[in-house]
Amino acid sequence: MNRSHLQFRLWLWVLPVIALIYPVTINADELHGVYMLRLDDEIGSSTWRYTRQALDEASRLDAELLIVHLNTYGGSVVHADSIRTALLNFPRPTVAFVDNNAASAGALVALACDSVFMRSGASMGAVTVVNGTDGMAMPDKYQSYMRAMMRATAERHGKTISPDGKSEWRRNPLVAEAMVDPRVSVGGLIDSTRVLTFTADEAVKWNYADGKAESVDEIMQQLGYHPASYAIKEYHPTWLDNLIGFLTNPAVQAVLIMLIIGGIYMELHSPGVGFPSAAAIIAAILYFLPLYISGIASSWIILLFVLGIMLIILEVFVVPGFGITGIAGISCVCAAVILGLIEHYTFSLSHMNADAIWSSMVIFLVGLGLAVLAIWYLTSSYGPKWVRRHTELMLTQQVDEGYIGVDMTPAAYIGLDGTAVTDMRPAGKVEINGDVLDAVAIQGFIHAGARVKVRKYENAQIYVAEL
Repeated sequence: MNRSHLQFRLWLWVLPVIALIYPVTINADELHGVYMLRLDDEIGSSTWRYTRQALDEASRLDAELLIVHLNTYGGSVVHADSIRTALLNFPRPTVAFVDNNAASAGALVALACDSVFMRSGASMGAVTVVNGTDGMAMPDKYQSYMRAMMRATAERHGKTISPDGKSEWRRNPLVAEAMVDPRVSVGGLIDSTRVLTFTADEAVKWNYADGKAESVDEIMQQLGYHPASYAIKEYHPTWLDNLIGFLTNPAVQAVLIMLIIGGIYMELHSPGVGFPSAAAIIAAILYFLPLYISGIASSWIILLFVLGIMLIILEVFVVPGFGITGIAGISCVCAAVILGLIEHYTFSLSHMNADAIWSSMVIFLVGLGLAVLAIWYLTSSYGPKWVRRHTELMLTQQVDEGYIGVDMTPAAYIGLDGTAVTDMRPAGKVEINGDVLDAVAIQGFIHAGARVKVRKYENAQIYVAEL
C-alpha cells in the first residue's frame, strides 16, 4: 500500500470525527425562505381568496421562492385567470409542483409559474372551456378567448437562444393553444382531432415542465438548494377562510338565493308571519357578506339589493296596484344577486367577460328554480300545515265553539197558531206566544189581525198559512 493511499484512508476516518466535534451550523436568519400554497380543490372564489392571502403573506415574509402545489381538475376560468395574473405579476420566482393533476384551469395556473415540475404519472392539459352544467364544450367565442389567454401566458416566459444562435420560445405558444382547441395540431406531438394533455415525460420533452420530482424537497434539490439551507412556510386557511369558502361554493350560493327569493315571496304573500322575512334576511347576509369580504362584491352591489327590497315594500304597502315600482324593485334584487358573483371594485361593468356572466346566471337560475319548487311545495296540499295555515284559509267552525250555520230555534214554532201583526204581501210579521217574528205567507196575501198557523221552517225563514 503506497503512502498516498494510506493518507486517503486516514482522512476517511478523521473527517467524520471532525464533523462530530465541529458540526456545521446554519443560522436561522440565513435560511432561504420558501412559501408554499396548496391548490387541491376545485378552482373558484375560495381558492382565489386563498391565493391572494398566500401571496400577501409571502411578500410580507420576503419569501425567496413561491411553490404552488397543484392537484386539481380545474374549475372557474374567471378565478383561474385571476390566479394566473397574480402569479405572473408576483415579484419572486414561482414554481408549480403538479402532484398528479393540473387539468383545465389548473393547467393555466401551472403555466403561469416560472418553473413547472411534475410527479411521475401526473397529467397536465385539457383546457377546453366547458359548460359547468353538462360538461359540453362552449362555443368558439369562449374557446378563442381561452386560446389567447393560454398563448399569452406561454409567451410571457419569453424566448431562449439555441446553440445555433436561433431564438426559440421557452414555452411554445402553439402547444398551449393545442391544450384548448382540438383543431390545433403540433407536428410530432398531436394531430388536429384531439385536445392536448401532457404526461410528465411529454411535458419535460416539450419544455412545458422543467423536470420530474416526487416531492417538494426533490424540487428544491434540483433548483440547487442544500437540504438544510431553506425553510418552507405553508399557507393554512383559517376557520374564517374555510367558512367563507363554504358560503361561496356555487351549490351553497344557489340555496341562499332560493331562501332570499322564497322568503321575500312568502312574506309578501302572507305578511306578518315573520319567519320567511327572517330567513330571507339571514340568507342575504350569508350571501353578500362573504362576497364583500372577499372583495368580489362591491358596496354598490349591496346598496342595489337594499334599494330593490325598499322598492318592493313600497309597491306592496304604499303604491296601489302593481307597476313600475315593483318591477324596478324585482329588477334591482335580481341584478344585485347576479352581479354580486362577479368581481367589482368600481361602479363599472366594462371588465366583465361572458364566462363570468354565464356562471353567475347559472347559479341564479338554479336558485330561482329551487325557490319556485319550494314555494309550490310549501303552498300546495302536500306542504306542511304550519306553512299553509298562513297562506290559505284553513279555519273550521265547530258547534261546540259557538259557530252556527243556520239557527234552528224557530223550528219549534211549527204547528203553533198566531196572529198577523202586519199585512203579509207575502212577507210580514206575526205574533206567536208573545214573540213577534218575521214570516212569509205560503199563499196569497194575509191581512193584519188574521189568525195564522206556522207550517214549516226552511232556509232560516218561517212560513205561515191563514186559518
